[in-house]
Amino acid sequence: MIKIGDVINLETNGEVVEKLKCKLVERSGNKLFIDYPVNSETGRTAFLMLGTELIASFINKENVYRFQTEVTGRVKENIPMISITYPGDDHLFRIQRREYVRIDTTVDIAIHPIHNEFKAFTAVTTDISAGGAALLVPKNNSIHANQVVTVWFALPFQNNSIKYVKIEAKLVRFIETENNHFIKVPIQFIDIDEEKRQLLIKYCFEQQIIMRRKGLTE
Repeated sequence: MIKIGDVINLETNGEVVEKLKCKLVERSGNKLFIDYPVNSETGRTAFLMLGTELIASFINKENVYRFQTEVTGRVKENIPMISITYPGDDHLFRIQRREYVRIDTTVDIAIHPIHNEFKAFTAVTTDISAGGAALLVPKNNSIHANQVVTVWFALPFQNNSIKYVKIEAKLVRFIETENNHFIKVPIQFIDIDEEKRQLLIKYCFEQQIIMRRKGLTE
């Protein structure tokens, strides 16, 4: 799956996310040897301590593959290298480049009007992806299908940080539920910038890992 020479993108898991790029130089079983990564914004070489946990991704044909990894050592040969863990081809998370993984998860949200046509209210998601979500909203509101609203998402990450994301979205349709007090509303994100989309992709990826650990997904 992953080949020598492939570009690997790395993201740190700290409060401030650092985006890095490197290349795969060698591979030995489930251990990858990469050249020293550089910061995608500054172009400076990044220093990674042993034990640093990262999210890695690479592109193969029409798919993006993501996996969790950890820095395990440094190697001094003709090319200075860093060794990182690799879960194996069967344990990668695949994201089709034209589609986004949808994850069943409950996230607190707030729905605000664009032109003060209704009073803002809170709700939750039933699922979420980098392209849209499904909301569970109370029936006693003044929203309607095809309306464009502003949605605030509170995304809880594994490092105990909460990222607040503001996105304009179209309310696609209303779906009745078994609960007489709520309706399900699929929404489609509108003109979402790449930084917000990547944050949503990262959140969905973390949720996939959690579900896999609990045996809820393959």
